[in-house]
Order: sequence, then C-alpha cells, then structure tokens
Amino acid sequence: MAGWDITLSDTVADNASAGAFVLGRERRSLAEFEPRTAVMEMSVDGRTVSEGTGADCLGDPIAAVLWLARTARDLGDPLRAGHVVLSGALGPMSPLAPGAQVTAVIGGLGTVTTAIREGTV
Repeated sequence: MAGWDITLSDTVADNASAGAFVLGRERRSLAEFEPRTAVMEMSVDGRTVSEGTGADCLGDPIAAVLWLARTARDLGDPLRAGHVVLSGALGPMSPLAPGAQVTAVIGGLGTVTTAIREGTV
C-alpha cells in the first residue's frame, strides 16, 4: 500500500493489522475465566500455526484493556457499552489464503472455526 508508514506502536494499537476477528456466542465473566492463563492454539487447514497464552498479550489482557479504558476516558472519548475491544494477540499472526480453514481454540472459552473466502484476504 502506497504511503503505508506506521510505527511499531501503531501496529500494536491496530492489533498487528489483523484483517478480521470472530466473536463467539457464549460469554464468560471474570469470575469464570482468567484471561491471563488462557491457552490459545490456532491452526490453518489442520496445521498448528500459532500458540500462546493470555500472558503473551502485554503480560495480561485485562491490564491492556484497563490502560485503553483509562486513556480513552482521559482523552474525553470513553469506552461505551457495546464497544468491541480487542486486547491484543495471544500468539503470532499467520498469513492466510482464500480457501483456508482457520480454527482457534482458547482454553476456558471454546473453539471457533471460519473459512477464508475469496476477496477477504
């Protein structure tokens, strides 16, 4: 992309320039789920391409979200009910190609699978 001049902090703030995200149907409270210790495994077409834990997200996903919430508040644009907040990646990203089937398993939350359609990569 022409003029694509971003810094490392821009990339982190943009969730490493992820092209998409998937939300699950079920929700867990923090009394039911400890994000820092959650284990994640992502596979593409049945091959593991990424592994990590919640602690790989800036030490603790909750700390990352608290920082965002406080900073947004201090800048006069607080987070609001219904906002989707992505705390950051739990493991390295992987390139995808049309037709790929991606599965992520996150301990304590569940499994999600999606297929990459033509024109979405």
